[in-house]
Amino acid sequence: MTTDIPVVIVGAGPVGVTAATLLARRGIASVLLEKYQAPYPLPRAVHLDDEVARILQAAGVAEQFAKISRPMPGMRLVDAQHKTMAEFNRAGGAGPNGYPRANMFDQPELEQILLDNLAAHPLVTLRRGCEVTSFEGTGPVTVHYTQDGAEHQITADALLGADGTNSLVRQAIGSGLRDLRFAERWLVIDVRSPQALCDWGAVYQICDPARAATFMHVTADRYRWEFRLADGETADDLTAPGQLGRLLKPWTPDIADLEVIRQATYIFRARVADRWRQGRVFLLGGAAHQTPPFIGQGLGVGLRDAANLTWKLAAVLHGQVGEEILDSYEQERRPHATRTIRAAVTVGWALTGGQDRAAIIRRIALAGLCRVPGFSTAVVDSASPRRTGSALLDRRFSPRDPAGRLCPQPAITADHDEAGLDALLGDGWALLTDGPAAAPTGVRHVDISALDPAGAAQMRRWLRKHRTHAVLVRPDRIIAATGRRALTARIPATWTGPVSR
Repeated sequence: MTTDIPVVIVGAGPVGVTAATLLARRGIASVLLEKYQAPYPLPRAVHLDDEVARILQAAGVAEQFAKISRPMPGMRLVDAQHKTMAEFNRAGGAGPNGYPRANMFDQPELEQILLDNLAAHPLVTLRRGCEVTSFEGTGPVTVHYTQDGAEHQITADALLGADGTNSLVRQAIGSGLRDLRFAERWLVIDVRSPQALCDWGAVYQICDPARAATFMHVTADRYRWEFRLADGETADDLTAPGQLGRLLKPWTPDIADLEVIRQATYIFRARVADRWRQGRVFLLGGAAHQTPPFIGQGLGVGLRDAANLTWKLAAVLHGQVGEEILDSYEQERRPHATRTIRAAVTVGWALTGGQDRAAIIRRIALAGLCRVPGFSTAVVDSASPRRTGSALLDRRFSPRDPAGRLCPQPAITADHDEAGLDALLGDGWALLTDGPAAAPTGVRHVDISALDPAGAAQMRRWLRKHRTHAVLVRPDRIIAATGRRALTARIPATWTGPVSR
């Protein structure tokens, strides 16, 4: 059956646009079908970690993202009287992935740089005002949609559902949402202020049993509050005339100068789709999971979906590898997303849950934990859980083995230009060794001895820490195997197809 386009993506939010961009950079054309005529203009996500910043690097927008974001230096826990209970500071400068470990930003600005970048890729077509009504098939897939009152259809080799919480694609493949037993109503207030509202650019978590809250400096003159709503309470109860000033009084005695950008009530949920794929129909982002905001991973989980799926799908569509590689998408992403969401739930309860006695226990426990060596460092560590569950990852690793985690990215000097290690690894599989080695067929070999002294020293320290001399790195920079198995692994492709990076 002849198809009109290799891939159709439903939803042109950050996840859908990033997926289209990553596919285009691997030579795969796509059509993005977006319901709305313009991007959502108000702030939503405000945080991405250094692992996800690396995905933006792969999409070609790392420099632009650096200009619109700022490093977030840590977190302060305060009690109901705003007295500090604990403080966790992040080290300055770049983390192991080449970017600050925590980055604050305004989502409309991020979406704009992603869309501007997308426009430079002739392999991607963005169609706005398109309401997808149905589809049939699981590869090829025929998608039916309306635009300007007219009915259309398009046939593709694969369909990506990045269409959010109320995903039509998820419903159409019969996938349900597994509830991880967390649901809380919170009021979110975004403002601009001509005056600085705090003297430290970190996140403040108010551990008040009566009114748990979060306050953060986003970027420049932008700030955000999040307040948990009590049962039966509405946002109007807190934002009615005269009430908002009392609510924000601990931060600013006069709200007259504040420009309220948005007031919205959210139900923070923890849910994961029980099936992420049917044939060549896939779920990504909010269509596949909903993450409470307590560790700032809502958008990041979705962008990790895009990074995981796109290189595998591109390899299949180029005929470089068999269809079975697509099984690894859900095998890897669903457990990883679930662990991330459970971590968010746990942190949320630890910081905001419990009344009276539970709050007292929490304060005592925090005081004790903060005296434990390494605890504060662990709190601000941005490393996500290990990837597991598929044949693309060595299953015989020890706790010290880095298989299933991202390979670090030191800055290196190549041809007199400063770059990250990813630029040297290329778009396919890579073998990274400390010394000469024979790489498996189709794998680019990088001997760290050939790097500049600073980059070589950093990678050598990392290899020695993990007691290995070789790592096999996948196209998404996840380590597939280490040591002898890295040198003898049989990868499932030759990776000689077209790329455009």
